[in-house]
Parts: sequence; C-alpha cells; structure tokens
Amino acid sequence: MRSIGIDGAWVREPKVFRDPRGSFHEWFQEQENRAATGRDFVLRQANCVVSNRGAVRGLHYTSVPPGQRKYFTCVRGAMLGAVVDVRVGSPTFGDWRTVELTADEPGEFYVCEGLAAGFMALHDDSVLVYLCSQTYQPQFEHGIHPLDPDLGIEWAAGIVPDLSDKDAKAPTLAEARLRGLLPSYEDCA
Repeated sequence: MRSIGIDGAWVREPKVFRDPRGSFHEWFQEQENRAATGRDFVLRQANCVVSNRGAVRGLHYTSVPPGQRKYFTCVRGAMLGAVVDVRVGSPTFGDWRTVELTADEPGEFYVCEGLAAGFMALHDDSVLVYLCSQTYQPQFEHGIHPLDPDLGIEWAAGIVPDLSDKDAKAPTLAEARLRGLLPSYEDCA
C-alpha cells in the first residue's frame, strides 16, 4: 500500500496472477493493511454499487465518533475515486486526490475516518464493492458537494456528472465548516 499524499488515504496495487482461465488476486490482506495503516480493519458491513457512466456518488464522510474507514475496489468497468481531507486542523485540510480503479487492472483504495470519499463511473454498469469498518447509520452520514467550485476536483473530462438529489443538495466544504459538521483532526487521530 502506498500513500497518495493525504494522511489516511492509500492505494494498493495487488499482484495479479493470470493464466488462460482468467486471473486471481487478493483484494484485501489484513496484515499488509495493518502494516501500512497501523490499525486493524474490523469489517462491519460490505456494499456493492452499480453505476452508469457519469454517476457521481459522494463525497461522503461519517461523524467522528464513530467514524468509518472504507476499502474500495472496482470489479466491473471503471471508477474515478476522489478523497478530500475534511478534518479541521489537518495540514492537508481541503486537499483532494483522485485514483482510477478499473476491473482490468485491479487496485484498491483505502480511506480513513475524517476523509470524504466519492466516485464517478467511467463506463455503464461499473461495479464498485467496498468494506466498511462501521455499519451505516444515517444520523452520522454527511456529504460535501462533489462539484464544490472551491475544491475544484478534476472529475473525468468529457463526462457529464450525474448527481443524486441528496448529493446535489450537499453543502460546500466551507458551508459544512461554518455549520460545524466537520470532524477535527485530533478526533480522527
């Protein structure tokens, strides 16, 4: 696993074994995960999302506590993942990075609590599966508008973003900070 430049966000590029029958790879390995993050990943929920080209899901994050870590991979099609540091007091507050996940070149994306994550489907019927360290609890779920102009996330060129009503109504990062909706860096440490 390697850091992508924001504390608490990593990508993993597994070794893929291919032969005439297909391929095999480990998409989650606890020992490697612990070595990179310094923490065990306790699995509480697993999700599967099917999206058409242009669908944007997120940017979502969870209140801390309880916080929620997520571990993503794309098993069909391709997704562009984005992570934003929403931890007030973090040296990288407001910074973002993107990572492309594809079924053809398997990889994983790990996001710790205090980071908002979102995805854009690059092909129709793209499938993203992910592991969560906590079960979904709607009272702790928050969002940042994925097209917040102050963030300026570079979503895929030439693809029109398709947002849910919930994500289209999400506050900008500045609005969420003013409303006191963001976690602190200390609480996430």
